[in-house]
Amino acid sequence: MAQINVLLVDDSAVVRQVLTANLSRDPGITVIGAVSDPIFAMTRMRKQWPDVIVLDVEMPRMDGITFLKKLMSERPTPVVICSSLTDKGAETTMQALAAGAVSIITKPKMGVKQFLQDDSENLIAAVKAAARANVRRLSVTVPVQVKLTADAILPAALTAMAETTDRIVAIGTSTGGTQALEVVLTTLPRVCPGIVIVQHMPEKFTAAFAARLNSLCQIEVREAVNGDRVLPGRALIAQGGRHMLLKRSGAQYYVEIVDGPLVTRHRPSVDVLFRSVAKCAGKNALGIIMTGMGDDGARGLKEMSDMGAQTLGQDEESCVVYGMPKEAVKLGAVNRELSLNLIAHEIVAYGGKR
Repeated sequence: MAQINVLLVDDSAVVRQVLTANLSRDPGITVIGAVSDPIFAMTRMRKQWPDVIVLDVEMPRMDGITFLKKLMSERPTPVVICSSLTDKGAETTMQALAAGAVSIITKPKMGVKQFLQDDSENLIAAVKAAARANVRRLSVTVPVQVKLTADAILPAALTAMAETTDRIVAIGTSTGGTQALEVVLTTLPRVCPGIVIVQHMPEKFTAAFAARLNSLCQIEVREAVNGDRVLPGRALIAQGGRHMLLKRSGAQYYVEIVDGPLVTRHRPSVDVLFRSVAKCAGKNALGIIMTGMGDDGARGLKEMSDMGAQTLGQDEESCVVYGMPKEAVKLGAVNRELSLNLIAHEIVAYGGKR
């Protein structure tokens, strides 16, 4: 990849200093500017346009969301939001993601300097992922030494479930997924199969994300809690920082929320969800892997396919980052690829099969 030019926009001088130092450690990244608000940013961008912008949301003179909307309407550019890890901050950040931001870097209210220094690898990974994102296709990762598989949470299925009239839809997505899920879920009618979702997102942000979608959708959307039933017309989104598994008791499906190590470098992990769906639903499930960086979900989707589930992948043309679907296609896990705007139709059609 060519050199990535980054512009930092944050009203904290300490944050600007630490982010500049952290990003500058990577030889593939150049910080071309660090400014205190969007007004200064626009002046700086007239001289040199950045490849990626790292943006705070609460700033003087112009807030980050207003700036982001202006940016996306005039000249779409990959943006990584650097936001405080608070409930209020989460709601604001969801608005930023809906406006076109690619991903989130979280910062605490206290001990910001030390936190950002410790989290430098995550920051660099987020900037590099954003540089590869195709933000013009928007519709509206924490690296570790050992890359664990879903075996760390539960064993693979050995036998396939019998086919019944019950229908479950499992969706996995990452970078670009907040906008993609909005496109899919807001299109669904109230009568549709129960849905379980893993969207890679930090702790605290998934509740705000689910609440926002619930306000926009005909179906019920909620952050999953342990024991939640998977019901028609309901979508359950895995909590940030915890794994979600599908379980079955008699004829009823429910979710289990568990702690555990990072799996394929994520928690929640799509592989963990998909493996649990393969075990508990088998051929009664539809698996969908959507836009995202990396390979989380590819193996799990293959396990679903091997157990008789139908599987779909979002096509390259409509993905922000064609990473996760591409890896699933390589494994032979995807029965069909299709555009983002057709996924909701497939979910409804699948629910109508008997």
